Amino acid sequence: MNTQAFRVYYEDTDSGGIVYYANYLRFLERARTEVLRELGFEQARLARDTGIAFAVRSLAIEYLKPARLDDVIEVKSSVKKLGRAQVVFRQRIERGGDLLVDAAVRVACLDLGKGKATAIPHNIHERLTTLI
Repeated sequence: MNTQAFRVYYEDTDSGGIVYYANYLRFLERARTEVLRELGFEQARLARDTGIAFAVRSLAIEYLKPARLDDVIEVKSSVKKLGRAQVVFRQRIERGGDLLVDAAVRVACLDLGKGKATAIPHNIHERLTTLI
C-alpha cells in the first residue's frame, strides 16, 4: 500500500469550508500519479517515450465523512485487480485514521497514437504487482 499526504486548501472547499465532492477525485488522481512516480514511471515521460497514458475508465466512490479546510488527509492506494490492459486501484482517503472516502478506480492503459486500449508494458505491470 502506498500513502500520500495532502493538505486541504481553501480552493478545495465550498463556502462552508468542507471539501467539495468532486475535489476528492483530484486527491485520488494525484495519489495515483505519485504511485507511478515512486515505482519509477513519470506520466509525462511515459507519454513522450512510450506513447502510452493511463486514463480513468470508471470509478465507484463512497463519501463517508467530510474533510475540512486545513485538514491533512492521507490517500492510501493499493492494487485491487491487475489485468493485461487495466488496473483497478483501491483508494481510501483518511484523516487521522478515520475513513472519509472509499473508492475503486478502474484505469486503462491507452496507446495515444491509436486512441485505444493497449497492454500495460511488462516493466510497469511487474512493478504494479508489488501493490497487490
